[in-house]
Amino acid sequence: MIASPARPATSDLAQVLGRFELFSELSPETLSALAASAHRRGWGAGGVIFQRGDEGDHMVAITEGRVRLSLGTAQGRELMLRQLGPWEVMGELAIIDGEPRSADATAVEPTTAIILPRARVLEIAGVRPDLGLAVARHLSRILRATNLQMESIALYDLRMRLVRFFLFSLRQVYGDRAPEEAVLQLNLSQSDLSAVLGASRPKLNQALQSLIAEGAVRRDGAHITCFPTRLRQLAELSDLRD
Repeated sequence: MIASPARPATSDLAQVLGRFELFSELSPETLSALAASAHRRGWGAGGVIFQRGDEGDHMVAITEGRVRLSLGTAQGRELMLRQLGPWEVMGELAIIDGEPRSADATAVEPTTAIILPRARVLEIAGVRPDLGLAVARHLSRILRATNLQMESIALYDLRMRLVRFFLFSLRQVYGDRAPEEAVLQLNLSQSDLSAVLGASRPKLNQALQSLIAEGAVRRDGAHITCFPTRLRQLAELSDLRD
């Protein structure tokens, strides 16, 4: 782990917290209250931020770097759930329910974050309603994103589920700035991906070969090179047909 820098002034931390979507509508007083008990922490590339089953006693607000959320599969592989970057938060569910961590969090590159203790966040939420409302809005956004992901699995054929899976993964890794040739390292075997998309391996391979033939993706060993513009075109064509 990288040594933590000297603790910045509370006013500085409050300004940084205000840049996060989750906290952007909080009053200056609420931001200051949160900042008073927060501190910065850093990790080097490959550093373990937390592991599945760890106590969920704090929220992590990322200011620099990139973090991979993943699960270990029964076959000993790693199933990547998503990647998070600056101005995103993780561990917020544990703030609400106090349950252990549900995934592993690992720094993909040198990463710095603000740590917000659960006990203090709950204490502030008890006296400042704007914090509770902000958390509720944040959880609603998560639920809507999950609903869209489930819709892609339930309502589309396998080829289109694969298209939407690639688009979803690109957004998690690159945000809105995916290059025209965007490399995905999914760390998923075909069996794992088949399970995620609810299909057999032969049918998944057929769908993948179809996308390769249409110029939407290219397979490079363990990596998939995606062409986001073409993937979006295929998704839009499918929506028009529906």
